[in-house]
Amino acid sequence: MADYARNTALFILNTLDKGRKTLDRVLEEDITDKEQYLSKRDRALVNALVYGVIRRRGTLDWIIDYFSNTRLNAIDSNVLNILRLGLFQIVYLDKIPVSAAVNTSVEMAKSFTSPKVVGFVNAVLRSSAKGYKKVPFPDRNKNPVKALSTAKSFPEWLIKRWLDCFGLKETEALCDAVNNIPPITVRTNDLKISRDDLINKLESDVELIDYTSYSPDGIYFFKPKLPIPKIKAFKNGWFQVQDEAAQLVTYLLNPQPGETILDACAGLGGKTGHIAQMMKNKGKIVAMDKKNEKLLRHESEMKRLGISIVQTCIHDLDKPFDKNYIAEFDRILLDAPCSGLGVLRRNPDIKWLMSKKNLIYYQEKQVRFLDTLSYLVKPSGVLVYTVCSTEPEENEEVVKVFLNKHPEFVVEKKPDGFPFNARSLINKNGYLKTFPHINNMDGFFSVSLKRRKLS
Repeated sequence: MADYARNTALFILNTLDKGRKTLDRVLEEDITDKEQYLSKRDRALVNALVYGVIRRRGTLDWIIDYFSNTRLNAIDSNVLNILRLGLFQIVYLDKIPVSAAVNTSVEMAKSFTSPKVVGFVNAVLRSSAKGYKKVPFPDRNKNPVKALSTAKSFPEWLIKRWLDCFGLKETEALCDAVNNIPPITVRTNDLKISRDDLINKLESDVELIDYTSYSPDGIYFFKPKLPIPKIKAFKNGWFQVQDEAAQLVTYLLNPQPGETILDACAGLGGKTGHIAQMMKNKGKIVAMDKKNEKLLRHESEMKRLGISIVQTCIHDLDKPFDKNYIAEFDRILLDAPCSGLGVLRRNPDIKWLMSKKNLIYYQEKQVRFLDTLSYLVKPSGVLVYTVCSTEPEENEEVVKVFLNKHPEFVVEKKPDGFPFNARSLINKNGYLKTFPHINNMDGFFSVSLKRRKLS
């Protein structure tokens, strides 16, 4: 069934090229019916091929372009994805013979294109297999942006801004960290089980399991033997999948039992679940999102976790609130829509979807959402702003614009309740910033904004 696995990978890549869905959505919505025909080994191959090709696309395209007599932008997208899949196996997957990588790629091409194009696929892959190690890459001294973009497989605009921000050595480290396969990180649901007991329960289901370094609730591991939803501990509601950086955001919010809290962009409930845990399932949480289908899944997730204090609410933050909401909440969490450039190691397709202009679009939305929510915070209450992005436009610049308009808010530079061993992650300005290459977690920015009483 390996050929079926490769055809499934090709289907996913072709679907992504249409530009209407993210990789997460394609995996969730478009291949469910195909999974029943895939063995565990073939599912692993599909994941390796899809994520690998997306992570290494820039490098693969450089090599293909070198050996092709047709310009890259003139190659049919289906054919180009077959070339990428074949070349990825040749260059990066040692356990797959070159002959298998070439032959299966040729067979895929035969199913939909002309003999001439099939011959082209065969020629490019065979030439690449023999000579890819000798392909000249851009000179780092003459053009560091082009060189890093090609060698590390990132768009040039992103490499340029990272070089300007971090310098060469740190940019290389960041690229490498993003290109590495991250562990699966989960958060213990301590309403049902302790972290120590959860590790003991999971040890037989996964490989290389250990405690997270900063979050008191976190565990990470590799290579689960079953899909996560089929693991008994998951079915029992003992954990949620959540990166360590995202777990720290809730500690910054510091929710307390008995309070009234708004999770303003609740999504599927990752942070809502953690908020409820810290509240000991006592008080009230309003989980808000503009999409009803997400909230339906959110309700199901809270039930799995054994959480009873959450009420869902449909609302689009681009629209004003009813006046009845004014100053109602002790704490508000805004996990704002953003570029997602901090989670590239888990969502590598984002780097090919985003552009510099997207950052300004998201910044305007983030400022607008903060402004809308600011009126709902009680005096002495807290508004936590967070994004899974390390880019200044979505980080410090958003906070600056907001504070200039809202002098009643001030940054909490030493927030209460934050784990002692994680306080080094909060800088002198009170910003929680995490990076894949420094902290081995997703890239997040978070800040706690306290509403003070003005005389």
